[in-house]
Amino acid sequence: MITVFNRKELLVTYSMELQSKARSALEGCGIDYIVDTGGTAARNIGSGPIGVDRLGSNPSCSCEYKIYVNRKDYEKAQAALAGKLK
Repeated sequence: MITVFNRKELLVTYSMELQSKARSALEGCGIDYIVDTGGTAARNIGSGPIGVDRLGSNPSCSCEYKIYVNRKDYEKAQAALAGKLK
């Protein structure tokens, strides 16, 4: 189980494709992870793309993905991502 006390940040990206590849690599190696999202898209729920564009932000960069793993799995997770994300 991953908690706020035993987790370590593995990856931060705005790319949905990159975070998807990272999650696939971690799942393939049997490594537990947590994805935390944040960004302007979460703040503009219900406003639609017009609200995002009006604020001048880039919709492709509107959601930040943070992937956390258990501290004991961190090195294994880095190795899993090394060959998968390039």
